[in-house]
Amino acid sequence: MTDNARITLDFKQKLAGLLLLVLCIFIAMYQGKNFFIAANIIISIFYLTTILYKFFLVFIGFVQKQEIIINQSEIENLSEDTLPVYTILLPVFKEAEIIPQLISSISQIDYPRNKLDVQLLVEETDVTMKETLKKMKMPEHFKIVIIPDSQPRAKPKACNVGLGHAKGEYLVIYDAEDIPEPDQLKKSICAFRKINDSSVVCLQAKLNYYNPRQNILTRWFTSEYSMWFDLYLPGLDALEAPIPLGGTSNHFKTECLKKIGGWDSYNVAEDCDLGIRLFREGFRTRILDSTTWEEANSKFTNWMRQRSRWVKGYIQTWCVHMRRPVMLARKMGIINFFSFQLTVAGLFITLLFNPVYWFITAGWLLTAQNRVFPHLFYPSADLITYVLLVSNGIFVFLNVMGCLKRSYRYLIPETLISPIYWVLISMGAWKGFLQIFTKPHFWEKTKHGFLFPRPP
Repeated sequence: MTDNARITLDFKQKLAGLLLLVLCIFIAMYQGKNFFIAANIIISIFYLTTILYKFFLVFIGFVQKQEIIINQSEIENLSEDTLPVYTILLPVFKEAEIIPQLISSISQIDYPRNKLDVQLLVEETDVTMKETLKKMKMPEHFKIVIIPDSQPRAKPKACNVGLGHAKGEYLVIYDAEDIPEPDQLKKSICAFRKINDSSVVCLQAKLNYYNPRQNILTRWFTSEYSMWFDLYLPGLDALEAPIPLGGTSNHFKTECLKKIGGWDSYNVAEDCDLGIRLFREGFRTRILDSTTWEEANSKFTNWMRQRSRWVKGYIQTWCVHMRRPVMLARKMGIINFFSFQLTVAGLFITLLFNPVYWFITAGWLLTAQNRVFPHLFYPSADLITYVLLVSNGIFVFLNVMGCLKRSYRYLIPETLISPIYWVLISMGAWKGFLQIFTKPHFWEKTKHGFLFPRPP
């Protein structure tokens, strides 16, 4: 794969960015106040447009049953003789504590054992994991694949090695803490056979958490995930727009995945990139109504590492795909091109500007409204304040809708103060943004296994 995140910005992008920076400095020197007012108005319009588009998608996901729903009778009508071989990729790195749960959850999947190609992807340098697996009695259909030590040492590289060994007609990836619903593979087969569209090569199952009550962070995280996977992504599905994949429970037609080169080994949000690349190459992703349960991060520092990596990966994805914007617009279509801007660029831009807007709004509220920074921001400080307050109101409302969709009404009280959570996400975004310049390919490891006792 040549079009990857090994280099975040190519020469043309760096040159364009430098010229834009010089132009902005030049205008700011001679038209300082007007420049800042115009810049703030442009950013505020994009900020609000991103939030309103998200609201529109969630509303569509709430009122429509767009995801693919497979009923029990369809599963029962499957003949095991006609079921294809299914590859399951399990990238595990420093996950010794949670590996028994993973093996147990995958062993409970309702699918013929002789038609499962289960690969535990273990890094060559992960001595503890290799020793742990040696001591365990592994099911016969599990296979350990050793990932040769090379850079970047990250999940997408391991998945590409697994893809090269894949024997299945279909392929799914699960994370170390995942507990998929036992019938998910059969639902996937039914869905692929039910869809009369050869362009659909990926099904994204829904993700949610089995420990939402653990603390306020897991409550916020669960309400966010409920909104994202139960409403936001189905909304994109309804519009047939590009869908940034979640990092797990993606069900692929293996040959099509190989055709586009698998995952970008240098992108730390390889799931988002892959979803956009599939769409760019003329393929579609649909949402499958089946849930994989995960462990929500309950430790702030651990959560922050994960969030900063996600945002850094979104930035990488946008930079890679925008190297040839005209070609991208032609391949995607102009409407989907703008959807990509709002879902990918909009996500990290709103997060990066969120604390800046809170600073300006605080000044606006504390210094008699529009007297804040009169030489730079007035009258745009008024607009910024209104945009921020409206956006935070929408943010709360969307997360409440996610709770209602999942029947998590007990999470609504914490969701009402989720603007605090949005500020925390912005802190992670800035950490990820700064890492773009210092260590763009560094994979901040997310630890699992904080929940005791384990879920059933």
